[in-house]
Amino acid sequence: MEKVRLGDYIEEYSVRNKNDENLPVYSVTNTQGFCRDYFGKEVASKDKTTYKIVPKGCFAYNPSRINVGSVDWQRKEERVIVSPLYNVFAVSERLRQQYLYYYLKSNFALQRIRSVATGSVRDNLKLEMLKEFPIWLPSVEEQDAIVKKLDIVNEVINFRRQEILKLENLAQARFVELFGDPDNNEKSWDIDKMEHLCEVGSSKRIYQNEQSMEGVPFLRISDLVNRIDTGSKKCDLYIPIEKFAELKEQGLVPRSGDILLTARGTLGRCYIVQSDDEFYFQDGMITWLSNYDRRITALYISYLFEMPGFRKQIDALQAGSTVAYMSISMTKKLNIMVPPIELQNQFADFVKQVDKSKDSVQKALDEAQLLFDSLMQQYFG
Repeated sequence: MEKVRLGDYIEEYSVRNKNDENLPVYSVTNTQGFCRDYFGKEVASKDKTTYKIVPKGCFAYNPSRINVGSVDWQRKEERVIVSPLYNVFAVSERLRQQYLYYYLKSNFALQRIRSVATGSVRDNLKLEMLKEFPIWLPSVEEQDAIVKKLDIVNEVINFRRQEILKLENLAQARFVELFGDPDNNEKSWDIDKMEHLCEVGSSKRIYQNEQSMEGVPFLRISDLVNRIDTGSKKCDLYIPIEKFAELKEQGLVPRSGDILLTARGTLGRCYIVQSDDEFYFQDGMITWLSNYDRRITALYISYLFEMPGFRKQIDALQAGSTVAYMSISMTKKLNIMVPPIELQNQFADFVKQVDKSKDSVQKALDEAQLLFDSLMQQYFG
């Protein structure tokens, strides 16, 4: 079986929302695929007559984000709209959408995307470039059989992830039991500003000419979110080892126990730096919490940010803003309830037990992921 030209089986679908229909606005991310309200209020007041319509069954991708896997086919609603920056295309009946989806998520396709797009404007992948990609095209029946296998393993992966999520929810329930709802501080704990409980800052700016294709990983906000959501340490941007060593010597590199906080898009997602982590990160988009006061622990802060009652503060800070963004100065002024350190340590012991259960589930998840990666290599490598 020979590879065929992808462009012989896909066709651009470029229909604008000229009549300003009240269609749901979607984005496409590398972890969630088609999803609503990724940028929150950012699109609420925009003129959407130039937005592109994506019927059910069509693909869409942001040309400057497909290099990290932000591509999907629309299976949510009859029609949705996406940013006019997106490329939208329909697929031939001889090519199953889910088969093409797995192909575009494969290492082979992602490496080719990065290779072809590098050097163009903002590393964009034009649809005409994508059309030149080679793809194995077995019969529709064989495509269905391949998709079925991949879907089954993917379902196992998602099931394991749901198990981990349930364990995380258990820890959150224990948090509320011990500390109460942060919205009304029903247990009357002391309140203090974040800036009095830890240092709030960001990284030193790394310019594009300082980045490299190998060395120490350089995390953008999408890489950090992916690390939080999946545990994946995949990254396609780096800084030279010498540059990282220089930053580390200056005390500008996060240490074990520090928190990295998402500051744009989905706000307030926390990642606690691990002892074996070695990376640098994008300034402006990610906030860095370090050097905690003895009254507070990193674990407590990270769980506090997950509480709906606390997140109301973050939402209130966005009032009147068209962009979901939480600046360093905003973060410094957050009101933090400060329960006794003994209670925070008690919570940490509980989380440690939950983490043991998560570790066993994670092992099963890793095994399923290994099988999935092996099958993807077999079919698309």
